[in-house]
Amino acid sequence: MEYTEVGDDYLAKRQLRRGAAGWLLLAGLGVSYVISGDFAGWNFGLEKGGWGGLLIATVLMAVMYGCMVFGLAEMSSALPVAGAGYGFARRALGPLGGFATGFAILIEYSIAPAAISVFIGAYVETLGLFGLTNSWPVYLGCYLIFIGIHLRGVGEALRAMFAITAVAVVALIAFVVGMIPKFSVDKLFDIAPTDAAGASSFLPFGIAGAVAALVYGIWFFLAVEGVPLAAEEARDPRRDMPRGIIAAIAVLVVFAALILVLAPGGAGAQAIAGSDNPLPEAVRAAYGGDNLLAQIVNYVGLAGLVASFFSIIYAYSRQLFALSRAGYLPKWMSRTGKRKTPYLALIVPGTIGFLLATITRDGALLIDIAVFGATVSYVLLNLSHIVLRVREPGLERPYRTPGGVVTTGIALVLAVAAVVATFLVDIVAAMIMACIFVAGLAYFWFYSRHRLVASAPEEEFAAIHRAEAELTEG
Repeated sequence: MEYTEVGDDYLAKRQLRRGAAGWLLLAGLGVSYVISGDFAGWNFGLEKGGWGGLLIATVLMAVMYGCMVFGLAEMSSALPVAGAGYGFARRALGPLGGFATGFAILIEYSIAPAAISVFIGAYVETLGLFGLTNSWPVYLGCYLIFIGIHLRGVGEALRAMFAITAVAVVALIAFVVGMIPKFSVDKLFDIAPTDAAGASSFLPFGIAGAVAALVYGIWFFLAVEGVPLAAEEARDPRRDMPRGIIAAIAVLVVFAALILVLAPGGAGAQAIAGSDNPLPEAVRAAYGGDNLLAQIVNYVGLAGLVASFFSIIYAYSRQLFALSRAGYLPKWMSRTGKRKTPYLALIVPGTIGFLLATITRDGALLIDIAVFGATVSYVLLNLSHIVLRVREPGLERPYRTPGGVVTTGIALVLAVAAVVATFLVDIVAAMIMACIFVAGLAYFWFYSRHRLVASAPEEEFAAIHRAEAELTEG
């Protein structure tokens, strides 16, 4: 590993706005990252595992995220940097581990908005808005509008995300209340059993179907781990980060349970299994046609999709900013403008996401790709917590994970299972993304590791640790 010389003004041109978010905004950010997963995407798991398989998958993924979030809360309070997951892994696993984690997260956050834009287009088409028969103008409008808002500044963006998320929560509550009278246990199991191994009315696609459904159980929680990316823009990250991310996962678990039970339980699992807009379709199926509740959920449900789209744009820009600022990716992408926003880190992944959404128009495929990046990063993040606990027991930790390495050890095992599930769902997509991931590692090994920036915060944390270790040994 080698460091390159940079000018005195290098970091001055790469600064974020400090003190823009307290713990409540951070919790809202965590919920907004994920809330679109309640409105669309999770239901594809019904096609893979039936309701029973998706139930098992969702419970396992809720346990994985819950355990992982406790580890992230500890690491973000001890190492509050914009690189978040990359910064934690950089300290625990070295430059290669840090880059691998950051690159996997970047894949996740760059592709997830593309999937969400496909669902937004489906909701818009269902409403018959603008007379659209092709959704690419919707994808373009989403990227242009919401990247534009982010370019105005993080404070404005976070407050807008909080407001949009609040509207989406109202829509979910309305959906839950409206579906309760139509709930029937029998509707949960209306997918006929196949001849797969272990198949039954509870697991119509057998044990393998339950494993494949892990990919979609993740969609209820995917991206909540992005809250620590706001560390350098938080008011008091050592206190606010743990409170914000734990509050966010608590809210998300409650909504996941309600939606998983009441949507298929009111409409029938078969009716919504392959839908790009399952909640409005669930209401229509449950009530036998269009009605006011379906219209409300459809219109206001757009807020949930927009909230996640909007917030994950924030996440990918901060991850790319941190990797670029430290030299792991081209340094020009970390430049910030007058409003202290990383404009190139917003625009470049946005362009890639728009093209992918327009070319594929396949939300399920894009979910598979995003989840591949996510699960690889989860393996490395949980491993990082374990390594830091063992190697650096004296590291100042304002918040400590309940259960310590046992907690993140459970998350690590479940994350490995989720990586395997991505290959069961779509082996071609998983192999393509694995090749892209390996190509990224090759870029680091043969090029960027010789051009890192020693003054980047994540590298300074590592340098301080090395100096302390040398003094101790001496």
